[in-house]
Amino acid sequence: MESNYHTLKRTDKQLLVITHLSQLLTYVTGFGGLLAPLIIWATQKEQVDGMDAHGKSILNFQLSMLVYSIISIPLIFALGLGIVTLILIAILAFVMPIVNAIKASNGELPSYPLSLNFIS
Repeated sequence: MESNYHTLKRTDKQLLVITHLSQLLTYVTGFGGLLAPLIIWATQKEQVDGMDAHGKSILNFQLSMLVYSIISIPLIFALGLGIVTLILIAILAFVMPIVNAIKASNGELPSYPLSLNFIS
């Protein structure tokens, strides 16, 4: 008799919140804002209900912020426009994980603006 154990996912809102907040590691260590959520998502997407959707949203957001940052670097030489965009990216990358951590704690799906769809 086969067990359906592997198809059952546990509810773990705390881990979803931690996954969103782990993006803030970039502001503490200088890196890790992409790596930590990637590891949590990769290891828990089959075990935790909602982790796949939350993890993909986080990774798409982090990769998008990286792309926008790289694009902004040459814009620094164009009347300092790149500096403004980098500041806006930094603010967005700080605020949105907190907003979405609150959403996750309330059982809502995340929404990250300006995210490109790298992982679907």
